Amino acid sequence: MLDLRWIRENPRDLDHGLQRRGLKPMSERIRALDGGRRNLQTGIQGLQTRRNEASREIGAAKKEGRDSASLRNEVADIKNQIPVLENQLAEIDAEIEALLADLPNLPAGDVPDGPDESANVELRRVGAPPEFGFAERDHVAIGEALGMMDFAAASRLSGARFVVLNAALARLERALAAFMLDLHTTEFGYTETSTPFLVRDAALFGTGQLPKFAEDLFKTDTDHWLIPTAEVPLTNLVAGEILDAADLPLRYVALTPCFRSEAGAAGRDTRGMLRQHQFHKVELVSVTRPEDSPAEHERMTAAAEEVLKRLQIPYRVVVLSTGDMGFAAEKTYDIEVWLPGQSAYREISSCSNCGAFQARRMRARYRPEDRRGTALVHTLNGSGVAVGRLLIAVLENGQQADGSVALPAALGPYMGGLDAIRPARRG
Repeated sequence: MLDLRWIRENPRDLDHGLQRRGLKPMSERIRALDGGRRNLQTGIQGLQTRRNEASREIGAAKKEGRDSASLRNEVADIKNQIPVLENQLAEIDAEIEALLADLPNLPAGDVPDGPDESANVELRRVGAPPEFGFAERDHVAIGEALGMMDFAAASRLSGARFVVLNAALARLERALAAFMLDLHTTEFGYTETSTPFLVRDAALFGTGQLPKFAEDLFKTDTDHWLIPTAEVPLTNLVAGEILDAADLPLRYVALTPCFRSEAGAAGRDTRGMLRQHQFHKVELVSVTRPEDSPAEHERMTAAAEEVLKRLQIPYRVVVLSTGDMGFAAEKTYDIEVWLPGQSAYREISSCSNCGAFQARRMRARYRPEDRRGTALVHTLNGSGVAVGRLLIAVLENGQQADGSVALPAALGPYMGGLDAIRPARRG
């Protein structure tokens, strides 16, 4: 959430930032509401002051034997006026809060401007796409030929956008998650964390999914929401807290299922595992001092990249344009893996610096060492990485002419020494 005081003092900067995101100016409307709000506050305070003065005058009049009827009428009138103004103030407060809750984070100065992903800027490519001496297949054809990927069974159980994995592919999914957790905890200092998969409204408001993106989520009949990403519970671990500067940065990693309705993705990636209602992801979250968040953003992105380097999967890194960034981000790097089945790079991780945007919504603060009082922390999140899409990348980049899939050497310890997955025997 953006700071109302900052908006009051920097209306042009607000409108410029919103314009960069392709949105209309909002400073005039917000400042008009804010001005009305402050006028009401001043009016209420004036009435309260006058009520107290009049009450004292009534007391003095009684002691002196003077008539206080007009004063009593004035106090009664003030008592009637104040609730009316307080109701008006509450309505304006609610309108301002709703407007602020609906505003996205403003892009950092070095984020490229543009309407959508076409304006994203490629920063680097690592690894060369494999060359096959045969017609490459996508992960659906590979997995079904192995006899270990069953979309029909999943559809009978749950409908579209689900999958059943079995045998070596089920083990591969588990192996990839374990490999990533070990890498991030032992080499990058993240603390492995197990969180609830169900959260309440406040948690999703804190990270920015509510109220704007409710249709992308699944809600239970107990007023819980299924998490769309572990970013939600991990980031909210510091909600309402005042942290010591010496304890920062905090770094968390979690493997969780993620649940998304994909309401805004109708007709996109309907084949296979690319876009599902349920998938697993290893999520990275950092909480830092403001001055440290840019460097932490680079560090987090490097941690996610290391997964792909160790597995020898080609990828590229792009910085997202203003029109392609997520709601809470001020700057985002996407890591995209090469998928031979699509002859394209596809996103496998988004690493975002959210600045103080989520912290303000969550009221997450820390005590600076060099001054009194408290300040908002900065929060960052990134996929470290999405398990299902990594499985796709391993299958498609490791496919062999005989239908088997060669596995990266780094997965050997997690796959019982298996160096390849071969078609399941039938009969």
